Amino acid sequence: MRASASELADRLAQNAEAVCRHYLSAGRRAGNYWIAGDVGNSKGRSLYVHLSGPRRGRWADEATAQFGDLLDLVRETCRLVDFHDVAAEARRFLSLPNPEPPRSAGSDGSRPIGGLPSASERARRLFAMSWPLHGSLAEAYLRDRGIVAVARHGSLRFHPSCYYRDLTTGATSAFPALLAAVTDVAGMITGVHRTWLDPGGSGKAPVDDPRRSLGGLLGNAVRFSFPAIGPVPIMAAGEGLETMLSLNAVMPGMPVVAALSANHLSAFRFPAGCRRLYIAADADAAGRHGIDRLSRRAQAAGLLPLVLSPELGDFNEDLRRLGPCRLMKRLREQLVPEDAIAFLAT
Repeated sequence: MRASASELADRLAQNAEAVCRHYLSAGRRAGNYWIAGDVGNSKGRSLYVHLSGPRRGRWADEATAQFGDLLDLVRETCRLVDFHDVAAEARRFLSLPNPEPPRSAGSDGSRPIGGLPSASERARRLFAMSWPLHGSLAEAYLRDRGIVAVARHGSLRFHPSCYYRDLTTGATSAFPALLAAVTDVAGMITGVHRTWLDPGGSGKAPVDDPRRSLGGLLGNAVRFSFPAIGPVPIMAAGEGLETMLSLNAVMPGMPVVAALSANHLSAFRFPAGCRRLYIAADADAAGRHGIDRLSRRAQAAGLLPLVLSPELGDFNEDLRRLGPCRLMKRLREQLVPEDAIAFLAT
């Protein structure tokens, strides 16, 4: 009999430390947790996996807001998309037979569990239930970050009471949230990124991890200023939502994407016709690794990768502290001259 997704996840959880030693070999055990840098198997401390107790096999990355069970960890570490491939890898690790015929999975790599909607379907439903950004707390939050005119982006929405669960205690609550739709190359929503906000307008909500993503992120991204149809010859890609919105604020005509983490940036799928790719730099080690991996993939695909570096910590800090004119001057020095003329705001 074919093992279900939940059964595979349970079997992996029963062997949680062995799974971690295999897929997160750069990490180490610390008490009842396995500690690692990220799902790319980097050294560090932001990702932790529960090795015992009622949450055995559950993991979270405090730096990227990713979380899930060990099937999700297998998917991320092996950079798999289709659930059929994830299940096959899990069965290989567990020395289980590979049944025939294989059960089909969604094209976005989501997996149904126990008849419930997939994570991507839940993300689409959540986004459909949200409100336009104009006049909302989410618009005010971005305006306080120096990012204006965001209501024009269809990929951004506002949810007045978005469910939040504490991954440590299991306690649930709800806060207003900025939602960003994660889409694939065809424009289909595969996931959603949530930024929970303080109801009183004091920035992000007072929770441990106010940013999380749901659904299929691998290869996909939040997109701004993308054409409805046709090729995308020149574009910019980076990790953070606010970083890429800051670039879009001063280059409103350039298509940009926010991949939401260094690992997802490195796996971003290039749109058709792309020939020049600007990559927004991130100062941390994971960000540099993501840039390096994406640059190598771009060169292999015949694209020209060019790195854009902020003057301060990131492009949103440049926008807020130095102002748009100074930011545009910085970018003008790094863009191909014809791109500076075509895309920089005047």
